[in-house]
Amino acid sequence: MKKLRQYFIKGLLVFVPLAVTIFVFYTVFVKFDRLFSFEIPGIGFAFTLLLIFVLGFAASNFLTKGFFDLVERLFSRLPLVKIVYTALRDLIHAFAGDKKSFDSPVLVSLWPGGETQAVGFMTRSSLEDIGIADRVAVYFPQSFNFAGNLLIVPSSQVTPLEANPSDVMSLVVSGGISYKKK
Repeated sequence: MKKLRQYFIKGLLVFVPLAVTIFVFYTVFVKFDRLFSFEIPGIGFAFTLLLIFVLGFAASNFLTKGFFDLVERLFSRLPLVKIVYTALRDLIHAFAGDKKSFDSPVLVSLWPGGETQAVGFMTRSSLEDIGIADRVAVYFPQSFNFAGNLLIVPSSQVTPLEANPSDVMSLVVSGGISYKKK
């Protein structure tokens, strides 16, 4: 009976990550196909990737860059649209833009002199522009979730980590389970 339980648990460890990954990619694939009403599976997904590349090229091109700048200024000024658009734009830039925001992993003491610490990413080393001179902004991703919290902490409680930001993000998002095998 003990062996059967071990096999079942091992099977879960293999099955669940595989099944969830396949399900997520399958769902995205199907949604893209339905969005564009294509009959051949995968064409909607391929079309979306092509559209992204074309938009990237057009936004980088001298002749059409002005149009995209105009659209961005417009979206950045419209009430309600501004909140959604700028938040999404900044989030995408944080992960894929020229100025990546999650490239400074830090260890933060949760209270002065305390031994409890949290791993996060310093997103702003100065908050003087909002009147907080001695503080920094640290983002704490949540484990097993695509959310997080931004805490404003004294810079004296922040210790930079000499680690690969991707490895640190994996560690935090996995709840400390994921690690880079050496």
